[in-house]
Amino acid sequence: MIATNFVVIGVGNEYRRDDGVGPAAAREVGRSRPGWRVLISDGEPTAMLDAWAGTRLAVVVDATVGTGPPGAIRRHEIGEASLARRSRHAGSHSLGPAEAWALSRILGIDPGRVVVYTLEVTEVGYGVGLTPATAAALPAVVRAVIDECER
Repeated sequence: MIATNFVVIGVGNEYRRDDGVGPAAAREVGRSRPGWRVLISDGEPTAMLDAWAGTRLAVVVDATVGTGPPGAIRRHEIGEASLARRSRHAGSHSLGPAEAWALSRILGIDPGRVVVYTLEVTEVGYGVGLTPATAAALPAVVRAVIDECER
């Protein structure tokens, strides 16, 4: 797959401890795959729309809280079913990826697919640095994102 056919978007706030896992994952993907289109976002929906417009695949990495054991990684493919469930990921983001995808469909700029990887985290208060459990799970989510893009 040619790098322009997809984008990896790490969503989060690095000054809110584990909420920085999305940006950390994006940086690791970028380091291991130079030339890939990798972006960091604070979750603002129009930034995601701009980032994934014209791509076949958008892979989003974000933190989630309270949905499972720390370090658990989940894969969600965004579509009509996920929007119907009103899929939301915890954090400081006003709209989740599902709502951004729905808006991009209305605007005619939706990617072929949006896949969201969430990593269950524990600390999203003020501070920098990932907790040990989140840092330990980071390589697995990075590997999952790379595998997704290389399929």
